[in-house]
Amino acid sequence: MNPSKKSWVLTFFMISTFAVGMTEYVVTGLLTQFARDLDVAVSTTGLLLSVYAISVAIFGPILRMLTIKISPRPLLLALMVVFIISNVMAALAPNFEILLLSRLCSAAMHAPFFGIAMSVAISISPPGKGPQAIALVQGGLTIAVMLGVPFGSFLGGMFHWRYVFWFIVIMGIIALIGMLFTTPNVKSDVPPILKNELKVVKNKSVMLVVAIIVFGFSGVFTAYTFQEPMLRDIAGFDVTRITIALLFFGVGAVIGNFVSGRVSPEQLTNRLIQALLVLAVVLALFTFLIPYAPFAFVMAFLFGIGTFGTTPLLNSKIILGAKEAPALSGTIAAAVFNLANSLGATFGTLLLSSGISYRGITLTASGMIFFGLVLALLTNRREDKSLYQVEKHENI
Repeated sequence: MNPSKKSWVLTFFMISTFAVGMTEYVVTGLLTQFARDLDVAVSTTGLLLSVYAISVAIFGPILRMLTIKISPRPLLLALMVVFIISNVMAALAPNFEILLLSRLCSAAMHAPFFGIAMSVAISISPPGKGPQAIALVQGGLTIAVMLGVPFGSFLGGMFHWRYVFWFIVIMGIIALIGMLFTTPNVKSDVPPILKNELKVVKNKSVMLVVAIIVFGFSGVFTAYTFQEPMLRDIAGFDVTRITIALLFFGVGAVIGNFVSGRVSPEQLTNRLIQALLVLAVVLALFTFLIPYAPFAFVMAFLFGIGTFGTTPLLNSKIILGAKEAPALSGTIAAAVFNLANSLGATFGTLLLSSGISYRGITLTASGMIFFGLVLALLTNRREDKSLYQVEKHENI
């Protein structure tokens, strides 16, 4: 594929993942509006977040297994249609139950879409550029965190939360039309067989990475869930400065994502160890430094770099390492991350409810990341290094 056409494919993939990422995270700034307009408690609206993450982890892999025989291009288009319809449902939702159902539909397509898009991106990229292709697809999600979520909160606050979902629908339609004209009909030389793909559970290298995400990286969301109240209560920030700090987080996220995308496959584990170490130190120091305003912005920036600088490395290790599951690997990666996000957020909520301070939460989160670091060191000793020596292009 010529570079120009490849760039268009990746551009529309990024627009797609921007829209999907915005759908996942934008509700965090709209919970009060949902509660008021749909006559439910604010605590109940939290289900829009937790149910989404759990649904991605559960229904995403199931949907991908059911559609494993379908070629990537038509499946990507079909999944984007599901995404558009689900957000139309959200925009028109007459009650909370329908809004929650729309979240279930969006969540079901999330993991398969990300997985297939990342695999197609790898297949059209030169050997050794797999991590960069994955980072480009993930780039849409990080930009959604940086710009989409604040913009959605602003749009909902100035007008109505339904306009946010209509905006997402428009982005989905643009992505659908773009993919329709640019996405290549990539096919594997050997059609995927589900029984063979499921052998990935015996791949020790991949399972160690899954363990790092579930038991270590989940610490990120243990702390991230309460970043806004920590900035308010500990740093003493008002709405304007909180928004600026969250923007610093988003800028760091984008930089971390694209810098990690330049790592060669052979260096993934070494860079992962370094990234986890930095992330653990940042979380350990977070509440000690944010009372000082300049450091609060710096720590938010470093938190973003560490979080999304680690994500492409973990994604790459699963997708490139799961040679026996080229069709399922990307979906597994996306599902595992959402499972970790849900577990981390739930654990953080339980800690806060039990009376643990924000400082205790960030120190606990740091400890979880350090445990992930220990697992990464173990992975470095136990994994099959040959998995990352030659990058194959049948990952679809």
